[in-house]
Order: sequence, then C-alpha cells, then structure tokens
Amino acid sequence: MTGFLASIGRFFLAFLATTGRLTLFASRALVAGVTPPYYPRQWARQLVEIGYNSLPVVGLTAAFTGMVLALQSYTGFARFSAEGAVATVVVLSVTRELAPVLAGLMVAGRVGAAMAAEIGTMRVTEQVDALVTLSTSPMKYLVAPRVLAGLIMLPILVLVGDIVGVFGGYLVSVYKLGFNPGQYLYKTFEYLETMDVVSGLVKASVFGFFISLMGCYHGYHSKGGAQGVGAATTQAVVSASIMILIFNYLLTALFFSKG
Repeated sequence: MTGFLASIGRFFLAFLATTGRLTLFASRALVAGVTPPYYPRQWARQLVEIGYNSLPVVGLTAAFTGMVLALQSYTGFARFSAEGAVATVVVLSVTRELAPVLAGLMVAGRVGAAMAAEIGTMRVTEQVDALVTLSTSPMKYLVAPRVLAGLIMLPILVLVGDIVGVFGGYLVSVYKLGFNPGQYLYKTFEYLETMDVVSGLVKASVFGFFISLMGCYHGYHSKGGAQGVGAATTQAVVSASIMILIFNYLLTALFFSKG
C-alpha cells in the first residue's frame, strides 16, 4: 500500500514539475516574441510553413468531413422525417467542432512533428549552443516565431476549413441527395450565429499555440542523439493532440455552457 501511494506521489510531483517547466518555457517564448530583436525572415518562413503549406491537408480533411457528415446526417434524420435539418447540422458541426479539432490534429501531426524534429536535431548536434555562442537567443530565433506563427495561422486555416467543409456538405446534399440549392443555403445560414464561427476560431488560436509550443518544447529539451529526437517528435504529437482534446472540451464548456 505504501509503495502504491509513493508511486502516485512521484507521478503527481513529476506532473507538477513538467507543468512548471512548460509554463516557464511558454512565458519565455511569448516574452521573446514581443521584445526586440526580431527576425522577420524566420517569422515569414514559419507563417508559410504552418499556414500556406498546410492548406492542402486541411482543405482535403474539411471537404471530405463535410461530405461524410452530410451523408450520415441525412441517413439518420431520414428515419425521423427531419431531412431539412441536414444543412443546419453540417454548418454547426463544422464551424463549432470538426474544423478546429480536425485541423488542429492534422497540423499537429504535420507541423508539430516537424518542429520537434528540426529543433531536436539542432539541439543534439549542438547548433542551439552555437546560437548562444553567437549571442543569438534560441528563444527569439527558433521558438518565438514558431509559437506566434502557430497562434496566428491556425485560425486562418480553420476559417478556410469552415468554408470548404460547408461547401463539401453542399455538394453532396445538392448533387447526390437531391436538395434544392437555394433552400439548402437558406437553412445553412438560418440558424448560424457569429458565436458559432468565433468560438471555432478562438479554439483554433489556442490549438495553434499548443501545437507550436509542444513541438518547440520537446525538440528544445531533446537529448540522446537520433533516438532522442525520435522520442521528442512522438511526444510532441501526442502531447499536442491531448491538449487539443482537453482544451476543446474546456472551451466548448466556456462558450456554450447553460449556466
């Protein structure tokens, strides 16, 4: 019994220590991002890498998600003669939940892993130490541009995903299920509110921050050569995905709680 309680205590203390290190790392990254010197070429590179280069995978994910959602909604609602609710369900599901969460998970797998691998390789090959020797802050040069670029670009990706996902549902509903185009569009916008879109974009900003933060954190603290870089890459994707799911619930409860 004593050993079991001791293991729980060790886990809890390790969790607190990791949370503290991560909080300090995040605060240092944010401070580094808003204080000079700035590195505009690094910022531009990360904006393109996180935003523009992720458009294909986010667009495809959103399009087919909207299409499948329209088919599944129609199949379910047809049992209750409520097919007219398909458009509303598609637009609310995509804007509130599916676009930010799926875009976040896809970007975490693509960008978070790349960040951890790149910075981890620089760490184990002592390139990070070389930056310090050259009087260049690794936080300002490597971490801050990635963290703030993730915070900025993921809402843009999610906004594109909203449009593409709703359009995918429109295509399936009109050309496969036989909906009237004008009526479908009317139902799409009838119950859509500004908060539905804004909540998804706020979620995307939080997700983008955590994706970049986890990628940078695990890469920055990697050690042990190639094996350590591989472990850091895995940890970055897993931890970012878990944070996305946890904060998705917390933000949903914050925006749409009844009380």
